[in-house]
Amino acid sequence: MKNSSNKFRGKNNQYKKNSDFDYYSKNTNRSEKNNRFLNNSATNKKVENLNKHDENNTFSSLKRRKQRFKSNTEFPNKNSDMHQEFSNKRNFDDWIWGKHSVFEALSSDRAINRIWCTSEIFSSDKFYILFKDLKLKGVLIEEVSWNRLSQLTYGASHQGVALQLASSKTISLEQLIDFSKHNCPNPIIVALDGITDPHNVGAIIRSAEAFDCKGVIIPQRRSAGLTGTVAKVAAGALEHLHVSRVVNLNRALEELKKNGFLVVGLSGDGQISISNFHEKAPLVVVVGSEDKGISLLTQKKCDFILSISLKGKTSSLNASVAAAISLFHLSGK
Repeated sequence: MKNSSNKFRGKNNQYKKNSDFDYYSKNTNRSEKNNRFLNNSATNKKVENLNKHDENNTFSSLKRRKQRFKSNTEFPNKNSDMHQEFSNKRNFDDWIWGKHSVFEALSSDRAINRIWCTSEIFSSDKFYILFKDLKLKGVLIEEVSWNRLSQLTYGASHQGVALQLASSKTISLEQLIDFSKHNCPNPIIVALDGITDPHNVGAIIRSAEAFDCKGVIIPQRRSAGLTGTVAKVAAGALEHLHVSRVVNLNRALEELKKNGFLVVGLSGDGQISISNFHEKAPLVVVVGSEDKGISLLTQKKCDFILSISLKGKTSSLNASVAAAISLFHLSGK
């Protein structure tokens, strides 16, 4: 039975192959005709598709040409509108750029917050001496590339130099110390460490003036300057409070300690609650940024690290709020 089934399968396979072969061989002429017909129809379709493709390409190229021509005609207007939009977004009322304009502003002894210039301008005889004197007064002068200055001024004709005016004049640290000691037996001075948000700086200045502090110390770097936003948030406090901009905050704290000031820092990790602090002496209150707090090097300069006891679930306070609460406690001692 097994052999017969194998033979039968073999015959079927052989028959299938032969039948397939015979079928293809018998219909050779017909397949050639069909192939000719298919080739002709395929050729016709290719021609039609090529014609349609050419039409589409012609139409798309014309469309692109129209768009390109349209964009070229509108580009200057769009560029000027974009420059105007950026200029409106950033308030340039306190900005001055251009060699002659900047030189006149520097020569007139106006309050300067910050200067940006190229290396060629910085090293020129016309500006070098002025820049050197301003650096000693705490003005931040930054050397930047021409492209960076163009970005800051949004493509204005800056000629390699630009500055931002300050909302108030600053005084030296020595002047601030003398003024504080001669006007109060136990003066309080606020020092800012790494507070770059102008709203926080303005709010702290407002609180410092409200609680009769004698001045605020702002470092040149890692801090917001006396911009228009700071003056607006301070709500007129800058007119009644002295501000000193220092090159190095830690050296300024050492100078204050030499002149009899106690330096206290505000930190959530402070071991002494501010309500339990009863020292009566000239004080310097150091306020750090919200995210990083007071830097480790500055903490080492502090005589005391004070904390504000919180009773709710909130783990920290805004820097300006913490400063206001601390000054309320310390000014009542």
